[in-house]
Amino acid sequence: MTRKAVVLNPEAYQATMPAGVRPGILHIGIGAFHRAHQAIFTEDAMRHSGGDWGIIGVSLRSRDIVDDLDAQDMLYSVTTRRAEGDSIRVVGSIVGAYAASVDPDAVLHHLADPAIRIVSLTVTEKAYGLDSAAGGLDRNHPAVAHDLMEPGRPTGAIGYLVEGLARRRAAGIKPFTVLCCDNLPSNGEVVERLVLEMAKHRNAALADWIEAEAAFPSTMVDRIVPAATDATRTRAAKLLGADDQLALETEEFIQWVIEDHFVSGRPDWEAAGALFVKDVAPYEKMKLRLLNGAHSLIAYLGQLHGLDYVRDVMAIDQHAARVRRHMETAAKTLDPVPGIEIPRYIDQLIERFKSPAIAHRTAQIAMDGSQKLPQRIFAPAIDALSGGRDIDDFAYVTALWLAFVLRQESLNDPRSADLLAAAAAARAGGDKVSPFLSVPGLFPAALTATPTWKAAITRQLTAIEADLDR
Repeated sequence: MTRKAVVLNPEAYQATMPAGVRPGILHIGIGAFHRAHQAIFTEDAMRHSGGDWGIIGVSLRSRDIVDDLDAQDMLYSVTTRRAEGDSIRVVGSIVGAYAASVDPDAVLHHLADPAIRIVSLTVTEKAYGLDSAAGGLDRNHPAVAHDLMEPGRPTGAIGYLVEGLARRRAAGIKPFTVLCCDNLPSNGEVVERLVLEMAKHRNAALADWIEAEAAFPSTMVDRIVPAATDATRTRAAKLLGADDQLALETEEFIQWVIEDHFVSGRPDWEAAGALFVKDVAPYEKMKLRLLNGAHSLIAYLGQLHGLDYVRDVMAIDQHAARVRRHMETAAKTLDPVPGIEIPRYIDQLIERFKSPAIAHRTAQIAMDGSQKLPQRIFAPAIDALSGGRDIDDFAYVTALWLAFVLRQESLNDPRSADLLAAAAAARAGGDKVSPFLSVPGLFPAALTATPTWKAAITRQLTAIEADLDR
């Protein structure tokens, strides 16, 4: 495949992909994180070991990213921010892109193509249509409801996976490996469960075939990739000598832990630094409870105190100390993590959060709290309760979230209507916690049934609001 490099100065930078790379991966959710993480791992794997593992990128909703990639021949730059100086690279592992809302037939064609051996996803937690209380499909989720009624014309991530697999089965083609890269506990198992439920709804034999023949390895991904800004693009232009509307910037740290279970091969991702393991669960739990849990704490501290960036929160000693204490408390709920020294990992996280070069907005992290806190905060709180340990640090983050919700007129959250209604009831009455605890499925039963949990949140929320009102 020959592509003109419209975003770079060819004398200084060029996409060094092997010539003639054909698609082997379809990725759903071609946002900033994928382009600064899995796309780079894949490009480095092909540079090292070859193989037809070019990426077909799919946006389920917006066509803007597809139009921008088309305009730049699928090329874009990633700047790595370092205190000692920035570096930039041009990435060329994406070889085609489609907006499913505009060209669903093309997406389904590629899903049924035997050349596509892996379908990976970064669509955020809310896009899977998971009923967090029951663990299965949320039948009220708009995409889930639509795809159960009209499976041949899917609109959601799970619907596309099931229809793609159904077409492959009908054509006698092996299934693809489904590789979830979102922050869901046991993400491979969760996606498999949702796919099988939707498949069984239309055809029990299809579900049996998927369960027997397909693979859903779990993964853990880690890299801080802030939303791009005009400053991002200006910085990239100076380094490239050309404009790049898709420029991204990120930290130097990058990590990918993957269960090695693929049905039709995979890129040589370990040559690019990925770690393949039999069980990703300990790494995943570590990341969700330490990095992501601390990120939620930082986000709500920032939003309540007018601090726009993670680095701004971490520049305040009392906040930084609170973040470290939270991680040390959460670490007590972890299983052993092979090859990882937890105190060192916490030190690395503190250093990454404090980096003045990374402009990660607290507002970006604060979105979708109802989808993020169950695995980041509530799950370790349950483990702490069952182990007879203190839960105040988890109650504190939860109280920060509630204090944030109580001050909003609108929310970027799939449960915004429920949360805003609970907030109105909380403001109208003397008990600010019970209306939230009463929202069906918002908190796990193991917490709502425990008076200690409500008492801890109430105590923390009272102190937080008194502090904010000073």
